[in-house]
Amino acid sequence: MEQDYVIQVENATKKFKVYKDKGKTIKERITAPSRNAYEEKWVLRGVSFKIRRGESVGLIGENGCGKSTTLKLLTRIMYPDSGTVEIKGRVSSLLELGAGFHPDMSGIENIYINASIFGLTKKEIDEKLDDIVEFAELGDYINNPVRTYSSGMYMRLAFAVAINVNADILLVDEILAVGDINFQTKCFNKLMEIKQQGTTIVLVSHSMAQIESVCDRSIWIRDGLVEMDGAPREVHEEYMKFMGNRRRGGSIGDAEKEEKGKANPSVFFNRPGTGEVRILRAEPLNANREPQHIFEYGEDIVFRIEYKVFERIDDVHFGLAIIRNDGIQCYGTSMNAEGIPHIELTEDGIMYVTFPSCHLLKGQYSIDISIVRRIGDMVDYCTGLAAFEVFQGRRQNGVVFLPHEWEIPVLEGIQECME
Repeated sequence: MEQDYVIQVENATKKFKVYKDKGKTIKERITAPSRNAYEEKWVLRGVSFKIRRGESVGLIGENGCGKSTTLKLLTRIMYPDSGTVEIKGRVSSLLELGAGFHPDMSGIENIYINASIFGLTKKEIDEKLDDIVEFAELGDYINNPVRTYSSGMYMRLAFAVAINVNADILLVDEILAVGDINFQTKCFNKLMEIKQQGTTIVLVSHSMAQIESVCDRSIWIRDGLVEMDGAPREVHEEYMKFMGNRRRGGSIGDAEKEEKGKANPSVFFNRPGTGEVRILRAEPLNANREPQHIFEYGEDIVFRIEYKVFERIDDVHFGLAIIRNDGIQCYGTSMNAEGIPHIELTEDGIMYVTFPSCHLLKGQYSIDISIVRRIGDMVDYCTGLAAFEVFQGRRQNGVVFLPHEWEIPVLEGIQECME
């Protein structure tokens, strides 16, 4: 390995056997050999990259492209079928939080077990124990068996151990949404702190903004190969354009998007509201009112909202909020707020809400929809509908673009030099 690098991957390949109906016993395998039929699925087809000491690198790409498999090669959880993966230094991984925790042991006991898996000695764990316990914020629960923990408490403890190992290399796979918003902020600040200490970080995430906040480089993996490697904003712009071209005008049959766009009738009456009217479905459309889930900055976005009337109701208005995938409400409005008269609903219907030349910046979004009576009673409230993404060429940060002008004074001394 070259001296300046701590990670060096050369032409790494990895395939898996996908069994159609694998026999589980020796008898089944002998008497029904056809059940052992499988096909080989290539996940990595020759990935190569190098990472310098202290560098922070993001891995991006579609689901199934090989990002998590690459991280597992770096942790030596698995090994490549061909090619080489060289690592220099102690590695801490945040892949599957809590792997190795024993449910009947206390939080303290599991700290010692988990930290020892990362390579710490008992003396090193003793020195870090107070920091780990304080970071996890579990209070007296730290002495209780882990099986009594909620999933959030479990993740807090696992994250606290992994982040306090003082590793040379930290590998992170889609786990920065741990606990409540305050703890997430604490985790992010800790990540930035260890970056400043010179730790090499490899981060897998679908959040482009998150990678741009943490990483110096982005590597786009596409179909098991490195498609692009460079500055995060440049790589992300090309990646979002690719995703936009691939999925622009996405079909209603897209299972994941369709599920996010529907309100499940079986849970109508578990949602807030009196229930005379319920939202059935919402989906994003383009200016031609065709289904679309990827939009370029400045495009028209139209939301098609279907509702079902169970009982005639008058004096109601609709409200809509756009929510970013990190929970930030980007915009909220309602018919009432805009002075539109309340309406009467007597039968099932469809309405459209159009945002012309939408100035949302790049990110993943969904909408919340409410139906409220004039007297203030909530009729229905439905969240997480009409998932969509926005990509942009502008190098702007935040939620929306705000028109602005720069006015730069020219000082006399500078003016003289210019003349």
